[in-house]
Amino acid sequence: MTVLLEVTNLRTEFNARAGLVRAVDGVSLRVSRGECLGVVGESGSGKSVTFSSVMGLVRSPGRVTQGTIFFDGRNLRDLSSEEMRAIRGRDIAMTMQDALTALNPALTVGEQLAEVLEAHDETLPSSGSARRAAIRDRSVEMLGLVGIPSPDTRLRQYPHEFSGGMRQRIMIAIALACRPKLLIADEPTTALDVTIQAQVLELITDIRERLGMAVVLITHDLGVVAEHCDRVMVMYAGQVVEEGPTDQVIGQPRHPYTRGLLASIPRPALRGQPLTPISGQVPDLVGLPPQCRFHSRCPLARPECLVEVPMRDAGPGRRARCLRLEDVE
Repeated sequence: MTVLLEVTNLRTEFNARAGLVRAVDGVSLRVSRGECLGVVGESGSGKSVTFSSVMGLVRSPGRVTQGTIFFDGRNLRDLSSEEMRAIRGRDIAMTMQDALTALNPALTVGEQLAEVLEAHDETLPSSGSARRAAIRDRSVEMLGLVGIPSPDTRLRQYPHEFSGGMRQRIMIAIALACRPKLLIADEPTTALDVTIQAQVLELITDIRERLGMAVVLITHDLGVVAEHCDRVMVMYAGQVVEEGPTDQVIGQPRHPYTRGLLASIPRPALRGQPLTPISGQVPDLVGLPPQCRFHSRCPLARPECLVEVPMRDAGPGRRARCLRLEDVE
């Protein structure tokens, strides 16, 4: 498949009172056209900041200090703010974690869909009633596409008049309004019950297949990744620690952190047995020395691990950031 998004050696830093925080440190990744990449890790691992950096949405005191971000052949870091604004929404769309706070409570759903179409859809009639009618028709189409019943009447309703699952669907409809090439879904099932979670994830998968777009699914749930993603990228403390085809990474994890995540997942077959949590705490990202960031929590840690660890080949199409890959086969 053709590469759509390629990020190389990305670094994003924040100036905090305690010192410099490297929230994203040397992240490299690829997303091909039409594929779904799952991005997994604990809270604070750098998942959302990585893709906010891709979108050009990191605000002061944060800044991207290093790396290239090529999307569809263009280096996004070379573009002006106006050029990036044109790409966001039209070519790359992102859904946020909490639909209730991401949607504007003072505007109807129809007004929010129209706002995106007005800004980015170049196929609409140029002016007048024909343009307004086309925007309304597209808005109705998008709400119908994401499974909102009676979309023509619900356009006039406000976000608070919808359930959590419906608000999530509306946010997806807004993101997909201009048929983007890449959808970044940041924790799309946050605060939803299990049934609605499954519906939202099936919706994203179905629309991906119908529209042929690529999807980045940011989540902390490896079960979600196993069911919906072609490849997975595991992040820890601002770095990628393992990546590869989903079935291989989950079936035979090579990094101790990935193994720890899988061991801490409840399974029906292990009913009644205690879970195995990862011991210790995520390291403070201020002033981290150049060493394995999982060292203090790793059951395989040795003194020789206290060096900067690069990503290493871990098999066909797989990489992992560990000096002891041979010990975790």
